[in-house]
Amino acid sequence: MKGRIVICDYCGTPADFVDSSVVYHGHSFGMIYLCPRCGAYVGVHKGSDKPLGRLANSELRNWKKAAHAAFDPLWKYGPYRGRRNEAYRWLSEKMDTPIEFTHIGMFDVDQCRKVIRIMREERNQLWKI
Repeated sequence: MKGRIVICDYCGTPADFVDSSVVYHGHSFGMIYLCPRCGAYVGVHKGSDKPLGRLANSELRNWKKAAHAAFDPLWKYGPYRGRRNEAYRWLSEKMDTPIEFTHIGMFDVDQCRKVIRIMREERNQLWKI
């Protein structure tokens, strides 16, 4: 599998489609797109060449982890348990973004911060649903 053309948002360089062992010190978690110039990367959907979101540098990866930590309990254990798509639909309304663009994998740093802020502000109300 060759991979599609994915352009780095940071430096405009086409990313390489490589095994993740390149960034995970010899341990493979599947294929990724890796910018050869600045080192930003993103995983792909299993068995495909479709990116899981946008290329991310270290700062954005940390913000995405924090956004997932704030948001994922909503659909894993909370009022939207087992209904991930519905939880994202709720988030799209709160963020005022179209559902097709509402996914943490696609978000930038500011959007990840917004997810965390929304979850903090809405937490008490959400768990009463």
